[in-house]
Amino acid sequence: MTTIKDIADQANVSTATVSRILNNDPTLSVSDDTRKRVIEIVNELNYKPLRKKSGKTDKPNENFNIGVIMLNDETIDPYFQSIRLGVESTCNQYSLTIATTMMVGKSTITAESLSGLDGLIVLGDVDIGDLKEIYYENNHIVAVDYLPQDSHVDVVISDFEGATQKVLDHLLELGHTDIAYLGGRGMVFGVSRQKSKEKEDTRKMTFEKVMKEKGLYNPDKVLIDEWGPTSGYTLTKQLIENAQLPSAIVVGSDPMALGVLRALHEADVKVPEEVSVFSFDDIEAAAFMNPPLSTVKVYGDEMGKTAVKLLYDRLKGRTIPLKVTIPTELVLRDSVSVKK
Repeated sequence: MTTIKDIADQANVSTATVSRILNNDPTLSVSDDTRKRVIEIVNELNYKPLRKKSGKTDKPNENFNIGVIMLNDETIDPYFQSIRLGVESTCNQYSLTIATTMMVGKSTITAESLSGLDGLIVLGDVDIGDLKEIYYENNHIVAVDYLPQDSHVDVVISDFEGATQKVLDHLLELGHTDIAYLGGRGMVFGVSRQKSKEKEDTRKMTFEKVMKEKGLYNPDKVLIDEWGPTSGYTLTKQLIENAQLPSAIVVGSDPMALGVLRALHEADVKVPEEVSVFSFDDIEAAAFMNPPLSTVKVYGDEMGKTAVKLLYDRLKGRTIPLKVTIPTELVLRDSVSVKK
């Protein structure tokens, strides 16, 4: 069995250096080349940290311990809470125990903290390649609500591309041609080095593609900021102050739409008589906004349940990675009407 000493000897570094690299020690000062060389040797030798002994020699019920890694704050967007609850409600059916739940940026996520886990369910835009540098059960990862470049892990996503197309088709049928898009920045966050990188959000990309095809695209009416009500409010105020208020606004999430509706109300802009608003997620509060919000229903709970099923299937021996796209549904309420 490969040991840390074997890795240290081959990498020509000390065992302490290897251990600190594997545990993502932020105080360790080594070159990127050295760090990369150690990780490559770890993967080449198929090194796995020793699991903590539990005192049991077998698993009569074949129970697996898994970890859940979360990126997004549920208090800002309840959509991610629905995914997590879907995961938690399904684990018992598949002999999976959530041994730990970690939040990127708030929890200490290292090779040591992940050791002993049979698999991971990762919620949100987390860099899977970066995660693999400190987690060695590399095929036992399910990415939820994010499509990573790594094609060897299982993925569960919602059909945001198809949903955005349907939203625009509906608005166009109602006579809207002057349509704005307000959304949040697409960012992918690292775990081992906590670095982030930009990505294109599917809703924004699809909006731009469709509007360009229709000859209706106006870059001044595609505004991006942080996710959440405050940004929805600020971006809508920007449209109003610049005299660029469209006849319809597509909003990337329901929490952002809450800020949009507030800004329009303060400006005495009537919804939907003057401006229609269509959003994404269908959180519980959407039906109680003023007016009730037309939105895309995203089945977060089903995404969580599907992630559990995929991970269990992997743990039972499946080697072919699967990508599951969960369908969405338009929920038509009072915030959208025919253009007058």
